Amino acid sequence: MKTSARFFCAAAAAALPVFLLAPGHASRRQKAPFMGMNFAHRGLHSRDKSVPENSLTAFRLAARAGYGVEMDVHLSRDGQVVVFHDDTLERVCGVSGRVEDYSYEQLLQFRLCGTEERIPLFSEVLGVIRGRGPIVLEIKDGPNNRELCRKVLALLDSYRGSVCIESFNPLIVAWFRFHARDLVRGQLAMPAKDYGSMKKPLPFILSHCLMNVIARPQFIAYKIGPQPLTVKLAQWLGAMKVGWTSHEPRNEKGRDAVIFEFYKPKLSFK
Repeated sequence: MKTSARFFCAAAAAALPVFLLAPGHASRRQKAPFMGMNFAHRGLHSRDKSVPENSLTAFRLAARAGYGVEMDVHLSRDGQVVVFHDDTLERVCGVSGRVEDYSYEQLLQFRLCGTEERIPLFSEVLGVIRGRGPIVLEIKDGPNNRELCRKVLALLDSYRGSVCIESFNPLIVAWFRFHARDLVRGQLAMPAKDYGSMKKPLPFILSHCLMNVIARPQFIAYKIGPQPLTVKLAQWLGAMKVGWTSHEPRNEKGRDAVIFEFYKPKLSFK
């Protein structure tokens, strides 16, 4: 093989990881509301569950304190965007089934962690926060992802506050790449062992952020702990570094934003 051909092959091999892992570009203006911020995980909820996660009270407390907030959204059976984390209702509400199995009227009958708090609409949460702090919004993977993405974007259209979106599903992140370019987007990820019963090789692909080529996330929100070299490369190439879920202030070091719970850090650290 001629020297020039060998050089070309070597250069192509070196460039391939960069092409696959490169993040999307976000301007300084786009990143500014999120840089150096501490985000209350599912609102400012309490360890004893007297203030339950993803409740209106938890979001009201976080907004009053001036924190950013992180939250999760699903679709109800009748197409309402509701704020709830788990795939199933059992842990938080003590009932069987998924959010998607119930109409919103039915979901209103359930209570969060044995309190009087109920599952809120995303629109209600936006009304509580009212732009007082930035939002990290996790779009949950479900049977009607496109409908959920469209409805979230429609609700954000009239909201006057800073919001970025994230998801474990790169195809959801990619949807926002092509339909909401001004909205900062992030890839949620964690070590392969934490993806549970998911069929191989998906845990490896997702944990190493190998679908950045499709989603081009502008930040990577990675579970606090060791990170694979592919994630570090994506961060070196410009992806914002977001860590979850922190239980102590030292996790701010080396990160651009932190999602925390069960303590009260400074509002910002940069």
